[in-house]
Amino acid sequence: MNEQYNYSINLDVKFDSLELIDVPSLVAASKEQWSNQTLCQVNDSVVRLGVVQGEFHWHKHDEEDEFFFVLQGKLLIDLEDKTITLEPHQGYTIPKGMIHRTRAPERTAVLMVERSSVKPTGD
Repeated sequence: MNEQYNYSINLDVKFDSLELIDVPSLVAASKEQWSNQTLCQVNDSVVRLGVVQGEFHWHKHDEEDEFFFVLQGKLLIDLEDKTITLEPHQGYTIPKGMIHRTRAPERTAVLMVERSSVKPTGD
């Protein structure tokens, strides 16, 4: 659990190569308001599953891009000058160095792809 914010962020890789990842079961089992679990590593990147509701704090990643893909629910990505709304099966990439925050007005499941060196809470 992140002490400064009420997020559950698990950086441990939950699945190795050649293991089946049943995302709907993981989403159904998630009971926390804001959870982030690293599912697997692919080369120098990781795939993370977020099951979220509420808002994340403003932050940026100085060296890494971040990709969001909504599975269910609705994800709002606030940038300094606009808000991007992602519905199921839509994705969006935030380039490194861009200040942003995510918000989920309802329970939302999202996949995130980013370099394994990224700090989910920002730099």
